[in-house]
Amino acid sequence: MRKSKEQQKKQGGRQLTIFDVPVTKPTPDTAGRTGEEKEKGVELLSRLEKRRTLTTEILEEVVDYANLNRAYKQVSSNKGKGGIDEMDTQELRQWMGKHINELRMEILTETYEVSPVRKVEIRKPDGGIRMLGIPTVKDRLVQQAIHQQLSIHYDPIFSDSSYGFRPGRNAQQAVLQASEFIKEGKEWVVDIDMEKFFDKINHDRLMQRLSKGIGDKRLLRLINAYLKAGMMTGGLEEQRTAGTPQGGPLSPLLSNIVLDELDKELEKRGHSFCRYADDCNIFVKSQKAGERVMATIVNFIEKKLKLKVNRQKSGVRHCSEVKFLGYTCLPEGKIRVADKSIKRLKAKVREITRRNRGVRFEQVIMELNRVITGLTNYFSLANTWFNNFVSLDTWIRRKLRCYRLKQCGRRYTIVKFLTGLGVPIRKCWNVVMYTQGWWAMSKKVAVGHAMSLKWFAEIGLLSLKDRMMV
Repeated sequence: MRKSKEQQKKQGGRQLTIFDVPVTKPTPDTAGRTGEEKEKGVELLSRLEKRRTLTTEILEEVVDYANLNRAYKQVSSNKGKGGIDEMDTQELRQWMGKHINELRMEILTETYEVSPVRKVEIRKPDGGIRMLGIPTVKDRLVQQAIHQQLSIHYDPIFSDSSYGFRPGRNAQQAVLQASEFIKEGKEWVVDIDMEKFFDKINHDRLMQRLSKGIGDKRLLRLINAYLKAGMMTGGLEEQRTAGTPQGGPLSPLLSNIVLDELDKELEKRGHSFCRYADDCNIFVKSQKAGERVMATIVNFIEKKLKLKVNRQKSGVRHCSEVKFLGYTCLPEGKIRVADKSIKRLKAKVREITRRNRGVRFEQVIMELNRVITGLTNYFSLANTWFNNFVSLDTWIRRKLRCYRLKQCGRRYTIVKFLTGLGVPIRKCWNVVMYTQGWWAMSKKVAVGHAMSLKWFAEIGLLSLKDRMMV
């Protein structure tokens, strides 16, 4: 309904928002600042208008054969389980060979039907539950094709302080940047944890934001269909009114678009920060400044972005008490592996070396080596607290000795095994006759001499300490 001239005049002094840049009616005291904000608002509007113009027919680019082929290769390399139709990536290749033209036409004519996602719940290391929504491989293909085209337009405007789910950027770069801020004297961290972020994203706000930069309404309707897709569990479909569950290729990009508002707000306020997905740390020089920043930013996130901050996990802490992407950054450029990451490693080792698994010892070594390789590759930035890895190596070897002794089973078999490794027979019988339990037996000097450092090296066990100190 069109407003009267009187209503328009009444609203003339109210604050207007243009892509989250406030523009208010100038006053003598704020004329200079307001003019600058207006200039930024005009610049943003111009940029948005240009992007809308460039994307009026972006759906044709999404279904381009080359783009779909790239999307298939990405989906195939990611592997993963199938959705509700149980089709896997191998079957997708055959399906595309027969139905690629039909798929393209359905998307362009808006007759393509989005399938519900399969609900999967997995336990988080801290004891919570993470909900995943696994789309069908066909929907993953389409989502990946959309992601590839939208990234061309959105990634260049994202903040330099955003590192998650972006080409050419990774977690290690975020940790290095955080370490630089701390070396500058900003040792207090506003550690913000968003409660079930991917499940709480407001659909209306997200679609409104997308509509400002995407000119192709067909694509907007397709993205909206993915947001509204039901979640299948136990044969029943439940409708979703919020969130973009992890599991689909489009969710990471949409999450960055949502949190780009937070990035722009932090930049506008001149804060030093690093964000990786929903993990955001702001670096300040004092605890008092951190508490002030925490209060205003939490208000912005909850009131403006309509997201929920987990107040139990969030807080203002000294950098030495903060875990950021598995690391803890200390003053003077020191970086160590966070305590929680060590606990997570130990939990994995316990799972692999469970004495009732009944798998070959060689298989256990191979699985441990994969874990050790992955951990040392990721934590290659660590440059202090290496004694942790010395004790971890010792503990892992003891777990393996325990596992190998348990495999022998009977006393005579253990004696035979130990004598085969050069232990005198009398010492072997002392081990099996005067020890209670496998864990206690694994600590015996004779067992340590039999399954020595050299023995473990010969069978191929990797060392955490050696790999971390390369």
